[in-house]
Amino acid sequence: MTVALELKNLQAWYGESHILHDVNLTVNQGEVVTLLGRNGAGRTTTLRAIMGLTGSRKGSIKINGRESIQLPTYRVAHLGVGYCPEERGIFSSLSAEENLMLPPFVSKDDRGMSIDEIYDMFPNLKERRSSQGTRLSGGEQQMLAVARILRTGARLLLLDEISEGLAPVIVQALARMITTLKAKGYTIVMVEQNFRFAAPLADRFYVMEHGQIVESFAAAELQQKMPVLNSLLGV
Repeated sequence: MTVALELKNLQAWYGESHILHDVNLTVNQGEVVTLLGRNGAGRTTTLRAIMGLTGSRKGSIKINGRESIQLPTYRVAHLGVGYCPEERGIFSSLSAEENLMLPPFVSKDDRGMSIDEIYDMFPNLKERRSSQGTRLSGGEQQMLAVARILRTGARLLLLDEISEGLAPVIVQALARMITTLKAKGYTIVMVEQNFRFAAPLADRFYVMEHGQIVESFAAAELQQKMPVLNSLLGV
């Protein structure tokens, strides 16, 4: 298997605060991997550290075999990485379609999904393409935030709490999207609080506590790990 993302002994700081302590994880190409943990466990910081958005970092971050820990954020993006932060970052002064067209292509080899492909996957966005970004519902804004990455050609997606606070019908649409993207060969790392959303989608799970990985297991082991998850997460 080709390794898409490998973290070794990753440490990260915000100012004086030491957040990540020797994080080790591996994600193979085409896998969906979910980072579980309570709020403050270090999951979002792990995604931000991969993108170079924390303070100082030590250790190793390899993307498709290339060491990236010294690279600035824009160079990490050009390795084919798309980051969808919890706050989404939709521009209120632009229409939905203008938001969608805003980011440049990050890959020379992969021109990303076409607008037509994106609208096939997200029919709501096609209907609302002329609407101002902030006039979209929370669910539509979340779809737009993910769709914007898909257009850039990124093949490794870092998705932070994409189901949070959304109506069940939107969460179901996002689950279908993850399944479709996996079938197309995308590699996805999800930070999720919504265990019911993440459990059927992921190939493997990592559990974080106090800035460290404390458990890792495959989807096939999920049932036998439930007592551990209950104690760690209160699932």
